[in-house]
Amino acid sequence: MSLVIEEAYLPATLTASLMTDDEFVEFCARYPDYSIEMSAEGEILIMPPSDWLTSARIHKISQQLGNWSDANRHGWVTESSGGFVLKNGARRAPDVAWFPAGKPGLPDRKKRPRFPRFAPDFVVELRSPDDRLSRVRPKMREWVDNGASLAWLIDPERRVVEIYRPGREPETLADAETVAGEGPVEGFVLDLRPVWDPGL
Repeated sequence: MSLVIEEAYLPATLTASLMTDDEFVEFCARYPDYSIEMSAEGEILIMPPSDWLTSARIHKISQQLGNWSDANRHGWVTESSGGFVLKNGARRAPDVAWFPAGKPGLPDRKKRPRFPRFAPDFVVELRSPDDRLSRVRPKMREWVDNGASLAWLIDPERRVVEIYRPGREPETLADAETVAGEGPVEGFVLDLRPVWDPGL
């Protein structure tokens, strides 16, 4: 059965039974034009491809984090095509993430694993024009509730960074030029100017 959803109705949420990793990969492969995640309750979230400006902003973040990680030989940087299975069973793909090279539970690369079964230590989500705060804020809390030590929600339209940490209320940083990492990414400083205005 083919799944066709008009772009005007995306993002969309479907209800499905829980899937194994292989079943989830097979489901995603049937619909390569969509970005797909699964909640802990088995809801499937289907999202349209990012617009070019959102993609450019994500690249600026990933580029800076990658440069910092490479210089410090700290670990791995992933982007939105890399998925993770969280403790609660959700399958999520953050816009940008970092975790240490020696993180316990990292699968053997020779076995070509589907998904690591942990949350990255550091997660960045960039709010796109299609993202509703009522959907993305619970996702940020889900990251830290399932093992991320630090998570940033970057909202270019409001020029705001919401900082999430386990066991604490989010902190809001408004109209800043930089935001400093802490904990697992101590020493990383994200220059927000090319995120707010990627073409400059």
